[in-house]
Formats: sequence, C-alpha cells, structure tokens
Amino acid sequence: MKKFFDGLKSDIKFKSVGPGHKLNEDNRENVPKVTKEQAKPRRPPTGEAQIAAASAAMARMESMQGRPKGQFKDTVGRKEVIVEQKEEAIAAQKDIDTARKKSSSICTILFRCPLTDELLRKEEREGHIRNVIQGLSNTDPTSAAILKIHTYNKDREKVKFGTETIAKYLNNIISHPEEEKYYKIKLSNKVFQEKISCLEGSHEFFEAIGFEKRTIHGQDLQEDFFVLGSDAMKNLDALQGHCDALLSAEPLRVSLERQLRIFMPSIEAAHFDLTSDFFNLTAEEIKKEQRDRTERMERNAMLRTKAMREREEQREMKKYNYTVLRIKLPDGYILQGIFFARERISALFDFVREQLQDDWLPYELLAPGGHKVKDEQATLIECGLVPSALLTFRWDAAVMADVEAGGGHGSVSVIKPELLSKVEQLT
Repeated sequence: MKKFFDGLKSDIKFKSVGPGHKLNEDNRENVPKVTKEQAKPRRPPTGEAQIAAASAAMARMESMQGRPKGQFKDTVGRKEVIVEQKEEAIAAQKDIDTARKKSSSICTILFRCPLTDELLRKEEREGHIRNVIQGLSNTDPTSAAILKIHTYNKDREKVKFGTETIAKYLNNIISHPEEEKYYKIKLSNKVFQEKISCLEGSHEFFEAIGFEKRTIHGQDLQEDFFVLGSDAMKNLDALQGHCDALLSAEPLRVSLERQLRIFMPSIEAAHFDLTSDFFNLTAEEIKKEQRDRTERMERNAMLRTKAMREREEQREMKKYNYTVLRIKLPDGYILQGIFFARERISALFDFVREQLQDDWLPYELLAPGGHKVKDEQATLIECGLVPSALLTFRWDAAVMADVEAGGGHGSVSVIKPELLSKVEQLT
C-alpha cells in the first residue's frame, strides 16, 4: 500500500484548498507544529492573538470617535490625546502579549495528508481529500477512480463486495480473451446495479481502464452497456494490473499529527489547555456534565460499589476523541505528543522510544497516580490517560545498574541532541 501512495505522490501537483494551506518555507511556521521553533517573545502575533488585540484596539478607538469634534482644539486637549493614544498602544500590546501567552500552550488537533504532506485542521480534512483526488483525476484517472471507490464509500462491506465483483468481470475477460460476451457489461444487470453502481467512483474506474459507455439497440428495446475498447483489448496485462490495484488499495486517510514538542522543566507541566476538538460535546454540554457528575458523586458516594464506579468512569472517558500526553524525563525536560484516545499504550511507548538517545534500553512509564503503565495492548482511554495526562519516565532499574556497572550510559540528556535545539518554554 505504501508503494501505491508513493507512486501517486510523484504525479500530484497539489493546489491549495484555501489561504494558508500550502506549507512552503515562507509560511510553514503559521501552522502550530513542532518541527519549527516556537515563536520568540517579541514576534508579531498571528491568528487568534491578532483578532483579540485588534478587537480590543477597535473598541477603544470607537469610544474615542464618539466624542464631539471640537473637544481637543486647545493645547491641553491635544496633550491629553497624545497621552491617551500612548496608553491605547500600551494596552493593545498587552492584549497581544496576553493572547500570545495563552495560545502558546494551547493543544490543537492537526492531521497530515500522506500524498501532499499538508497539515490540516479537523474541519479541513474531507474537502482537502476530495480536492487531492479530483486533482489526481487529470494526471492519473485510474488511480483517482480507485481512491474514490475506497475513500468516498464509507461502508467497507459494500466496497469489498463491489470491488470483488468488478474483479470478476475483469478476470473473465483476462481468462477468456476469445469470448466476446465478456467484453460487454449490461448496466441494468441486477448484480451490477446492486454491487457496483451504488459505489461512487465505480463508473469512472471502468471508463479510466478503457471501457466505453454505449447504447445498443435490440429488436424491442435499447440497453446501456460498458464495452471494452479495442485498445484495452490489446493490453490485457494492463487490465490485470488495474484489477490488482483495485483489490489492494486502501482509503486515502489523513493521519493524526503527533506534534512532538519539547519543553523546559516547568511547574505548569500538569496544566493543559485543550481545544473543543478533544471532546465529543460542546463547551456548554461539558460544563453541564461536570456539574451533574459532581452532584452524582456527592449523592451516591456511599452507595456505589467499586464496579459501578469503574463503569461510570469508562462512560465518562468515551466522551473524548483525543488526548495530549506529556512525559517528564529524568533530566527535567518534558516530551509532548497528541494521540487518539483509543490508541494502544504501545503507540505511546513507540513515540517515546523514537526520541531517546539510548533507544535500546528498557524503560518504564508511571501514570499520574504513580503506578507503572504495563499493558501495552490496553488503550489510552482504558488506562485513564484522557483527555490529558502527565506521565513520568524511568529507566529500568535492574538494567541500568548493569549498564552503569560496565561504565556505560554517560549521556547528559535522555533525548536526542537534535531535539534540544527545539526546546520551548511552557507558558
């Protein structure tokens, strides 16, 4: 499957789906990702910070504009205006600084497209994927049609049955090239209608591989057919290749961006600012749920069994889609990454190991309660590590004793040296 996507990458010249979507060298830092260094303290703000500051400044300007025109004609009045303008500028800068500080620690959800390498927000995913596939239609219509079938049709069972039925039609032609009856497919055929026509992209696939839509007249009626063109008949090997590609393809899906970040030691490590993307509920619903949960806990604290409490906790956890996890390292640095709430613990261990200098040494992760996280097949939500958690990294004590006894493990930092150049202040 990787080869399939790699082959498509070389054919795509992606067009941006909107302002700011193209991640070139000039504007890549506009996306909150960790491969770029965090904004310096005096750097002009963007996004929400600009909006907050501009709104505050506009409100003050409007209050000034409401005064009578002749009010500041005298010298004292002009001095007052100058002083007030300076105060406005200082206040606006404070608004900017406040907005910047608030946004620097906010955890957002981003996704990466495997074909264009673009970073996308949650609401941009579907439109971006459709634009990419549509653009591919101009250069590689067969691959585009295959991606449409596997990506646009959400019912995986229907896709499976449909692609297998298409493969049967093609295999009949490949296995019996002398039989002309296999070169025509009646569109009104019940099997074709129920298993193939219902799939978005299926007709485009037939046309892309050399079939032509024709109306054939009979004695009493006329029927629509897909008929294999003469050029396609001469190259059955290509037809076999299209059949194999159709059966082996997977949906084009964006992947969750881990957004690896490295922070200096901070007492704010356990404080998380999460956006609404982390939740299945609206902000008001979340507040109501919290109030209701507090009331239930106070009312039923003496009546619930341990099993009842655990079931209720599991129900609460299912309200979260994603989780942001921080790992406190022995040297004080803090790793941060974003995960699906239902990913396995093994994904967390892999994430941490990829950042270590001595990635061959066994290590442990301690949950916020101090107990070891052991079951790598359990999900993050099952372990209570949602919607955020601060874990502690610890080398395996027995192995480290042997390593140090042998004179090894002289590294100053746990993480790779190249990551230290990207360390940020956690505000």
